[in-house]
Amino acid sequence: MSVIAEIIDTLENKIEKLFGKINSLERKSQELKIELTKSAVIIQKQSQEIEALKTQYETLKMANALLGSEENKRDTKLKINSLIREIDYCIAQLSD
Repeated sequence: MSVIAEIIDTLENKIEKLFGKINSLERKSQELKIELTKSAVIIQKQSQEIEALKTQYETLKMANALLGSEENKRDTKLKINSLIREIDYCIAQLSD
């Protein structure tokens, strides 16, 4: 009977260790899920910030083009022509 008791004790110890590992892994899993959620929120905020900065950049680029900088002469001319066409269209609409 002592051999059977030793086997049972050994099995009980191994089972306790397994339960301990399971609990540890579950805690680690929860921690990782929380970290993943936080990372997803950070990524979303950064994506929104990038989009806002892109919009701001395009606005500044357009303003710079309208100011007539040397670098953007072609863009400036195109924008002025576009504005003139819009004004002409509005005048034509008002004339009708």
